Parts: sequence; structure tokens; C-alpha cells
Amino acid sequence: MNNDPDNFQFAIVADRTGSHRPGAFADAVPKINHLQPDFVMCVGDLVEGDDENVDVLVAQWDEFDAMVEKLEMPFFYLTGNHDLTSEKAIQIYKQRRGRAYYHFLYKDVLFLCMNSEDILAKSDGIGDEQIEYFADVLKKHQNATWVCVFVHKPIWQKKDANGWQKFAPLLSGRKHTVFSGHDHKYSKAIRNGVNYYKLATTGAGSASKLKGPQQGKFDHVMWVTMTDQGPRIANLLLDGIFGDDPPTEAKLKNLNDQKTTASSPK
Repeated sequence: MNNDPDNFQFAIVADRTGSHRPGAFADAVPKINHLQPDFVMCVGDLVEGDDENVDVLVAQWDEFDAMVEKLEMPFFYLTGNHDLTSEKAIQIYKQRRGRAYYHFLYKDVLFLCMNSEDILAKSDGIGDEQIEYFADVLKKHQNATWVCVFVHKPIWQKKDANGWQKFAPLLSGRKHTVFSGHDHKYSKAIRNGVNYYKLATTGAGSASKLKGPQQGKFDHVMWVTMTDQGPRIANLLLDGIFGDDPPTEAKLKNLNDQKTTASSPK
């Protein structure tokens, strides 16, 4: 039987915001509950941000947190550029969730949740304080069987000094996988034998246009099974997940309306 007690499953949701489509992420929540992962990760861009009005920013987070509260398992937050658009947005996030980078260990797998919008790095990068934090974490958890790295922007693609050049050597010799978002287009790269994933969307807007898996533009939940050989990945299209209730005509129409809205030119 394929029931190794050391294996476990978790879900990852992709970008929700960037001209988000109302209702799309909310539709993902009960579907994730049907799947029953151990927990849910994300790759950031959870609220629209981009507003100096504190009441507006708080309302955006209230709306998102209310959706997350309906999950039947833990949800681990990650910050994206939409979440930390200003000093006010940064302060609101800190008040609600604390530090924007952290780690946890689950069944000997180490999860590093990074902040690609580190203010110490003047945005779009990771600062020295954050790098020192993860250096200490990796040193303390040398016996972790695998390291899963979550960072919103795929900052490893840039050649300028954004902190990744200092961070990457810390992973040398460690079995690891990197997950990111931001581009609203799914892709996978292999760098020095390591898998780097960029997730597509779970509700983000017109930039994706939902042209389908062949173009890497779709709403999905990434389903990850951790094994001794590392993560096994399955991408589940959001409109292909149903519970035991039949997919009624009204439900299908709602999904089609969302697709039409996402594909319409602005």
C-alpha cells in the first residue's frame, strides 16, 4: 500500500491579486477543504494593497483573512509586492502577522518563508538581516531531510545584487526545492539539479488571461506530496475540483463568467 507514514501532502495557492477576479480565491477555499491537505502554503500577493488609506488596507486584509478562516487546516502567509506596497502597508502587516519572514519544521522537512520585498534591500530583494536569520535556521536544522523555500518574486533570475546571491550558497549541499509566484505564468526550471517552480494564479487578474496549461496561464492549486525523494507535484485546475455535490449549471456558469472576465481586454 502506498501509505508511507513519513510522507505527507500540502497545498500551495498562487497569486490572488493583481487585478484580482472577485470570487475566484473564495471558490478555491472549499475545494481545498475537499482535498484535506495537512496545511496550505502560498506564494504571496494576497491583497491588492496600493492604497495609502489605512481603512482600505485593513478592509482588504479583513476580507482575505475571513476567507482563510474557512480553511479546515493551517494557512501559512507569505508576503508579495502587493501586500507591502507602502510604509503603511508594512506596518499593518506587522501588526497583524508579525515579521514577514519565518520558518517551521514539519516531519523533518524545513520550510523557509522569505520576504522578497525586504525593506532592508529597498524592495525586490532580501536584506542581510533576513539572510542571517535563515543562515542560523539552516545551521540549527542540518538534519532536515529536505528544504522547501518559498519566495514571492523569482529573484534568482536577476543578476543584480538583491540578496539571492548571498542566500543561495547557504543551500549548497542541501536537498531543496524553490517555489515562487509573481509572474502569473506557470513554469519550471532546473538549476544545478534543483527544481524552481513559478506558480500561475489562484484568482489574480487580467495579466494571466487564463489561456490554459499549454501557455502556463491558469487558476490552480499545487498539490505536493513529500517523499524521501523530494516533492512530487500535481497541479489541479481550480475549475476541475468538485466536492460530492454535482457541478450544477449555475456553478459552471459562474466559472465560465470568471474566465470571460479574466480574458476580456482592459
